[in-house]
Amino acid sequence: MHKITFYPIGNADCCKIDLHSGQKLLFDFAHYTVAEDDNDKRVDLAAAIREDLEADSRTNFDVVAFSHADDDHIHGFSEFFYLDHATKYQGEERIKIKELWVPAAMIIEQNLTGEARILRAEARHRLKVGKGIRVFSRPDRLKQWLESEGLSLKERSHLITDAGKLVRGYSLLNDGVEFFVHSPFAIHVDGELIDRNESSLILHATFEYNGVKTRLMLIGDTTCDILTEIVETTKAHNNEQRLEWDLFDVPHHCSYKALSDDKGKDVTTPVAEVQWLLGQGKNRGIIVSSSKPIPSNEADNQPPHRQAANYYKKIADNIDGKFVVTMEHPTISSPSPIIITIDQFGATLKKIIQSVGSASVISRPAHRAG
Repeated sequence: MHKITFYPIGNADCCKIDLHSGQKLLFDFAHYTVAEDDNDKRVDLAAAIREDLEADSRTNFDVVAFSHADDDHIHGFSEFFYLDHATKYQGEERIKIKELWVPAAMIIEQNLTGEARILRAEARHRLKVGKGIRVFSRPDRLKQWLESEGLSLKERSHLITDAGKLVRGYSLLNDGVEFFVHSPFAIHVDGELIDRNESSLILHATFEYNGVKTRLMLIGDTTCDILTEIVETTKAHNNEQRLEWDLFDVPHHCSYKALSDDKGKDVTTPVAEVQWLLGQGKNRGIIVSSSKPIPSNEADNQPPHRQAANYYKKIADNIDGKFVVTMEHPTISSPSPIIITIDQFGATLKKIIQSVGSASVISRPAHRAG
């Protein structure tokens, strides 16, 4: 079977995919040292991931993807991973990355500082060397940057995947999974100023196990405008199956702005195309919010927003599914990673039995055709 793990790290993202084939993929990483304190409810992400790799006698990931360069998606990465571009980020204790996935904005964005600047340096190094990287979209500015480095877009085209295409190197036949790229669109990366949320990585993953297909919408920080554009483009290409889902990764830590520009009083009503997208959820689908606990009042204007959460809960109810929050699972007082297995029965959420520290399946969905 395949396995997906969402880590409880507050309003930050980290999702790990373990394929039946043995491959490991990590999407985003945000380790905050304060989480190493036993009094902090967030998981010690670095320790948890290292322990997982050690259990499988691994010192690397097949893929590490960063959806965009905001701090809550990359924090602490330069202290954890082995980076090829500089010896100061190397050492036997560091975790290696076979293939780095980044949106094109990660290569061409200017005036970066801190972790974002280090990640850009690593991505640029790998692209110049011509291995160990996959870049998503090919805007004119990427072409210009390559030419400034004495390279051509043609020379590096095998390392680039555009929106509307499948990611090279993964297939249902050989790996039990394929990744379809929805975003970024090249047009969102060619402006003078890059909006990281608009140019972030959005993927649709299709898993297959024993002939049964299970689909995941893997979304970072984005807005209803970008999701609307994705839906319109996908429909125009008669490719609606690439928006069906059994698992839905809630955008931007359950911000109402991924649904609508209008928060609403008690429930956020999505714009039409986002409403349609959420309506593509299959029976017993699972909706995951990588966020702090959902507030009961308007304490501040930062996500998660209770109005957005109320709509996602409504969608989950409509499909006899579940809405799960990383910092609430299984309890707010003691959150643990959300683990979802994927096999011939589809996606199954595992329940943490805290009294004995083990995990067991909540329920096994009825067998369904792929």
